[in-house]
Formats: sequence, structure tokens, C-alpha cells
Amino acid sequence: MFLFWISLFVVGFALAWLTYQWACRMQLMAVVDLLWTFGLGLGAVAYLFYSGVNTPLGYTVCLLILLWSLRLSYHLFSDRVLKGQEDPRYASLAEFWGKDAKRNFLGLFFVQVVFVALFLWPVSVAIDAADMAWMWTDWLAIAIALVAMAGESLADRQLASFRKEASNKGKVCQHGLWRYSRHPNYFFEWLHWWTYVAFAWGSDSWWGTLLGPAAMYVFLRFLTGIPHAERSSLKSRGEAYRQYQLTTSAFFPWIPHEPQS
Repeated sequence: MFLFWISLFVVGFALAWLTYQWACRMQLMAVVDLLWTFGLGLGAVAYLFYSGVNTPLGYTVCLLILLWSLRLSYHLFSDRVLKGQEDPRYASLAEFWGKDAKRNFLGLFFVQVVFVALFLWPVSVAIDAADMAWMWTDWLAIAIALVAMAGESLADRQLASFRKEASNKGKVCQHGLWRYSRHPNYFFEWLHWWTYVAFAWGSDSWWGTLLGPAAMYVFLRFLTGIPHAERSSLKSRGEAYRQYQLTTSAFFPWIPHEPQS
């Protein structure tokens, strides 16, 4: 499998370079997110065929990560690329980096290939474990994946519907899933990565799949997700968002509570 991972980086860096050129031409660095989401789906398909796993369970694992990849890639493409509006996170980075922005953004595109490899690892462990007989944990894995994708899709639609209303400009979405979590889309994204833990359960290397939910939680909760989203929301919605922070869970869905006096 060593050759597969080497090939992944070589092809990945080449695609990252081409995607970066496209992003520069469009003046839209938000394109970078598509490298990770779409690249992970392609990487999983490539790994399935390279590994030689030819079982219904192996194809099921690959199908679920591919569905995840296509859904999220389509959402990002339609929400960011087609609209031609830069993501506030990347606009802030461009302003912060100044004259070094182009060089640093190129590095950010290349880093996406590392992220693909990082999150492909638990998927590959689940695929390798797919030569075992079907167990109840495999049905649990399918249920987790479907609930996670449905929940994230619903959260995205609820937020998009809220933003379409001109009267909601400057307000905070607190409808549907957003009443119980400030970032329900991030929560369901994290939940999805437990899919591969359940698929690999019982294999000798199942513990390797824990990298998925562990890394995703760290990224979303402390690095690339919630911190940037919260700063942007505070900047655009001010006191309304501060009140939202006082009453609503940041990540895990929970019943809203009254702010402390």
C-alpha cells in the first residue's frame, strides 16, 4: 500500500496546483474547500480498487464516503463557487497575510492533500476490514452515516432558507436545528466519522479509525471551524450573536437555556 499513498500525494499535489490556478483566475480562494471534500471521495474509490477488496461490505463503505463527498462538494460549489462570493474566512486571511497572501494560499491548497490523506486513513481501515462477515455494527455504521448526512443537509437548508429572507439580514438563525446548536452542521459532520469506527469494529486495526472523529472534533471545535465562524458572526451580527452564544450550545445539540444574569 506504500505505493498507493505515494501516488496519492503526487497526484494530489498536481491537482492542488491546478485548482489553485483556477482559484486565482476566479479570484475565489473558497475553491480550496472542494479539494478536500471531492478529493476524499475520489481517494476512497481509488483505494477500494487498489486494495483489491471485492465484497458488498467494501463497496458499501466506499459508497457512503462517496455520497458524503458528492453531497458536501455540491453544497460548497453551489453555495460559494457559483455565487462568486468569497468566504469571509479567506477574505480575512487575505487581508491578514497582505502581500504574502498568494504564496500562503498556495500552501493552504497543498495542505488539503495532507488532510485528504489524514481522513482517508480511517476510511481505508474500514475498507480493509470489509472482508469480514456482516455484523450488527455494520448496520449501525450505515445508520450513523445516513443520519449524519441527513442532519447536515437539513441544517444547511435551514440556514440557507433563513438567509434568503431579506428581513433576516443582521439577525441570527435560531430555527430548527439551529435552536439547539450554534453549529449543527459541524456536529453532524463530526458524527459522520463514527461511521468508519463502526464498520471496522472487530478488526485488529479498528482503533485507527478513531483518528477520524478525533481529528474532526479538534479541527471543527478549536481550529478551522467554530473559532472562525464565531468571529465572523460576532463581526456581522454583534450583540444578537452574543446573546445566542449565552443561550445555545456551541457544538453538541442541547436544550437552550436562559442567560445568566
